[in-house]
Amino acid sequence: MASPGRIELDKLSVEQLKGLKEQTDLEVNLLQDSLTKIRTATTRLESASAALQDLSLRPHGKKMLVPLTASLYVPGSLDDAEKVLVDVGTGYFIEKTMAQGKEYCERKVNLLKSNFDELLEVATKKKAIADDLGMLLQAKLRQASPGPSS
Repeated sequence: MASPGRIELDKLSVEQLKGLKEQTDLEVNLLQDSLTKIRTATTRLESASAALQDLSLRPHGKKMLVPLTASLYVPGSLDDAEKVLVDVGTGYFIEKTMAQGKEYCERKVNLLKSNFDELLEVATKKKAIADDLGMLLQAKLRQASPGPSS
């Protein structure tokens, strides 16, 4: 007897198995997309942390190019390397000290890495379920179709 909330896969029809497999595959794809986005965000934060480290080593008044967009830079000079603006999302920036900015990036990277690990575990389990469903579906399809007569 199955425990409450569990589905006995052997008793499902081919159509029900196909639907369940498609749904599980969709969930796996969504989880993979989320993993990619987390990886990208982690890389961006690590890059920002490295930029803060580089900025902290530059002398006051140092001439540099300031990015306005990904491909547009304007000349500028470093006025105060001890204060930075941190993008906290949805267009909001908070002024922090250099140390606080580095700590913020490190904290966010650690949070993203722990979320990545948890999500990876869920994605791996879902992928295993999808693979099991695929094998069961193929077995049912082979059973349903008559074999070659000899």
